[in-house]
Amino acid sequence: MRNKNVVFITHAAAIAALYVVLTLVANAMGLANYAVQVRFSEALTILPYFTPAAIPGLFVGCILSNLLTGCMTLDVIFGSLATLIGAVGTYIIGGKVKKPLAKWLCPIPPIVANMIIVPQLLMRVYQIPGSLLFFTATVGLGEIISCYILGILLLIALEPISSSLFKM
Repeated sequence: MRNKNVVFITHAAAIAALYVVLTLVANAMGLANYAVQVRFSEALTILPYFTPAAIPGLFVGCILSNLLTGCMTLDVIFGSLATLIGAVGTYIIGGKVKKPLAKWLCPIPPIVANMIIVPQLLMRVYQIPGSLLFFTATVGLGEIISCYILGILLLIALEPISSSLFKM
């Protein structure tokens, strides 16, 4: 029992660390914040398909990333909640939907959560001029690239080794 907890925490911590590093790389390239966001770290939002440890890992990783990239407090809170909501949705799809279909659906919750929450933050917290429709489209496009395209590629790469990599 104790060993399972250690493995869970270790997996969550490793995922959080990867999320931070990948966000910092995207931030250095000017891709992590504002209207068009292509956070490479968002590809990791498919990991709850494989392990529940990804849920706290992604949430903590997003909080740390948002703090380290200078996001405002409300963005740290609500942006991270969008990632948490997306991670939980991915975990539910991974457990409830039949496997061939689940892997194609699991990137959708993080995309939708971010498309709903992040445009509000851009308009209200950062007061960036633009319409809700514009920000929903730009955030959605970035999330489709990060979560769906990169995420599915990551899922396909990890699937053959997932039972040994995410064993608890």
